[in-house]
Amino acid sequence: MALKSTVYKAELQIADMDRSYYGDHALTLARHPSETDERMMVRLLAFALYADPALTFGNGLCVDDEPDLWQRDLTGAIQRWIYVGQPDEKWIRKACGRSDHVVVVCFGRAAGIWWDGIKSKLLRQQSLTVIRLAPELAPALARLTDRTMRLQFTLQDGHVWATNGLETVDVAPELLMGPPRY
Repeated sequence: MALKSTVYKAELQIADMDRSYYGDHALTLARHPSETDERMMVRLLAFALYADPALTFGNGLCVDDEPDLWQRDLTGAIQRWIYVGQPDEKWIRKACGRSDHVVVVCFGRAAGIWWDGIKSKLLRQQSLTVIRLAPELAPALARLTDRTMRLQFTLQDGHVWATNGLETVDVAPELLMGPPRY
């Protein structure tokens, strides 16, 4: 019998001073059995970085050709395609062909090695943004995990502060490639 996903509820309050975006989002996340709390929380961080009423979660790890998050316009065209982790360069190029803007949020100790091995193959992708998180940030974000979460994300001058009211994590995403998130 296959293991089922674990359902998490998250209420996000996002104050993005850089984009003048302020919004509340009630989200339901399904965490695949093979997904860690760290990866799930980086998905939430990616949502906060690009928050928009049209931004939704993809079907997750069980579907290869779908992103972790995506944003479609009213015609169904993909405006933004967001990967979390260290995807293969062929998937990134394919996403760049299908979407107006592709974002990769890489994290973990191997993120630097992954980027060094892949960056020369992606230099011609004009619609690609690659962001790296410091290795200690994903475990810090994972400490905010709860089955029912109330989180506030404050974004200003390239920094993100994530808090559950008891603990605050200061995130300084490093832009490796492409335009900033505006």
